[in-house]
Amino acid sequence: MKKTQPLYHGHRFPAVVISCAVRWYFRFSLSLRDVEELLLERGVVVTYETIRCWCDKFGARFAQCAKAARRKPGSTWHLDEMFVTPRGEPYLLWRAVDEHGAELDVLVQKRRDKAAAKRFFLRVLRSNPVPRKIVTDQLRGYAAAKADIPELVHVKHVFVKAAARVNNRAENSHQPTRRRERQICGFREARRMQAFLSCFGPIRQHFALLRHQMNAACHRTALQKRFATWHGWTVTAAEDGAN
Repeated sequence: MKKTQPLYHGHRFPAVVISCAVRWYFRFSLSLRDVEELLLERGVVVTYETIRCWCDKFGARFAQCAKAARRKPGSTWHLDEMFVTPRGEPYLLWRAVDEHGAELDVLVQKRRDKAAAKRFFLRVLRSNPVPRKIVTDQLRGYAAAKADIPELVHVKHVFVKAAARVNNRAENSHQPTRRRERQICGFREARRMQAFLSCFGPIRQHFALLRHQMNAACHRTALQKRFATWHGWTVTAAEDGAN
């Protein structure tokens, strides 16, 4: 029987260093060079290009683990799209979150029409159960696309006022992406933006607890549990597979 290679096969750095670098990059507003400097302070000499390769290779896998570990998605979808301009070229970033603010999926597309809305609906349905209610802005493509999908035909559809920076669940879900976009002075390429944001949302939300809803002791305890879970995905599982 053919043996599967360990997760970190061929890497000279231990799993704990690689997983720490990937977590820092997706969790905090740090550049690759910032992560390189933090590792150097701890005695780990590695280039930022190597860290980029680690994030490209392991980010999607760790994001899948974060999605699988979170609680079951809520029954209400909040969908919205925002403009992004990698290298000055306009794109739409479509995002879906549930009523708790958990990100369901993101998709970078060129258009803002029925076909784009349908494509996004089908993408979200592949990894999430059929919702009880869908909340969108007044873009007519949403209703037209929803009518073409059998699973969503009878789902309640609620329209909200379409305006930038209003205080609602969908608009607020864009804030972490906007902050990261400003920090890196804009995205460079649509394909890499899609890959980055698909990992950024689940990994960031795994550690971004609702701090205002708990005291300091509860927050530290909950965060320690999240660290232990992350360590189990990224380090312990790799060590077990190598034995």
